[in-house]
Formats: sequence, structure tokens, C-alpha cells
Amino acid sequence: MWGLIAQGVKCADCGLNVHKQCSKMVPNDCKPDLKHVKKVYSCDLTTLVKAHNTKRPMVVDMCIREIESRGLNSEGLYRISGFTDLIEDAKMAFDRDGEKADISVNAYEDINIITGALKLYFRELPIPLITYDAYPKFLESAKAVDPDTQLEALHEALKLLPPAHCETLRYLMAHLKRVTLHEKDNLMNAENLGIVFGPTLMRAPELDAMAALNDIRYQRLVVEMLIKNEDILF
Repeated sequence: MWGLIAQGVKCADCGLNVHKQCSKMVPNDCKPDLKHVKKVYSCDLTTLVKAHNTKRPMVVDMCIREIESRGLNSEGLYRISGFTDLIEDAKMAFDRDGEKADISVNAYEDINIITGALKLYFRELPIPLITYDAYPKFLESAKAVDPDTQLEALHEALKLLPPAHCETLRYLMAHLKRVTLHEKDNLMNAENLGIVFGPTLMRAPELDAMAALNDIRYQRLVVEMLIKNEDILF
């Protein structure tokens, strides 16, 4: 154990200390420890749900619950941005208080603060909700011409997602489907929500700016298809 500080490595999720040479033999499916998982935002999604022993990140459940209780008829829901400082404030509340964070109407009267906090959570994930590994397969589904082929490809793409990512995506798409049922009031259909959530849930693995720009219309299509077919796909 001599010189562990210089030669050792430490798991950021569970705090396990091992010698650098031994680290290759340690399984990577550790049980994250809450005292090492210091925040909610910018934390790996699977790490967060394992640490809190939940099916989905609590920030997703809490924001969606709040939005559905008082925001479904709000015009431009998810499209209209809330005040940035207040969104940052809500983010800090989640990072500080976790599931005890107060995001009620008393704390944030404007529902766009809550939608902004949810979108920010997905944008700040180190690995996007639709992971880099699964990204090409999802894009492939949007490029297919035949609707049946599209659905088949989407079904295969969903199998590539880690369980916590797939469950969170399922829950989010069911929520967005309910948002579209109030389109008469909120003016948000699946296409509009696809425009908002495409780049929020998907990021191109490569950094080529032109390719990333070309992908945007397919990202929009992927989310639009997921919303419209959430009852079949999940």
C-alpha cells in the first residue's frame, strides 16, 4: 500500500481506493455512495439513480409532476424560456436540497422556470439521455422513409440505452405526449416539442460542426416520432 496517494486511483462514485495496477480488475458496476455524489446536475444519470436508489432522477419526476399539476395549458410550454437567474436558482436548490427542493408555485410562480430547469438538467448531463453509443442508430431511424422501418429502427435503438436512460426517456415521452393533448391551449404539438427537445436530449458524438448542424433536423424527427409512438415503443 506504500505510495497509494501517488499510485492509487479513487472511484468518484463510491469512493473506493485501489492501486493503479489493480484498478483494471475492479468491476465497474459499483454502488455509488451518496456522500460522494455531491450534486444532481452534471452528474452521470445512472450514477445518480443508483446513489438515490430510484428508477429515474428525482429532478425529472419532481419537475414533471409540478408542470402537470399547473402548467399543461400554459401557452408555449417548453418553447418559452424562463428567467435565466431563476432557472439557475432552481438548479442550485436541487443540487443543495435534492428531493427536498421547493419548486412549488410559492417558490417559482412562472412555470417556465420549471421547464427551464428540466431542460437544463438534460443539457448538462455528461452523457446525453440518448447516449453517444446509441446516437447513430437513432439518427438512422429518422432517415428511414418507410414509417414501419422507422419504428423498427427506433425499437432497436432503444435497446442500446442503459436501463436508467431508457426508463427516463419513456417517462419523459409519456409526459410530452400529455403536453400535446393540450395543444389547443399550449400550442405545442409533437413537432414543436421535437424542435425544443431534439438538441436537448441528443448530442452528436463527433465534434464536426457541419455534421452536427446537419443532424439537427433528424434529432427533431427522432423526438417527434418518440412522442407520437410512445405507447407502442415503450
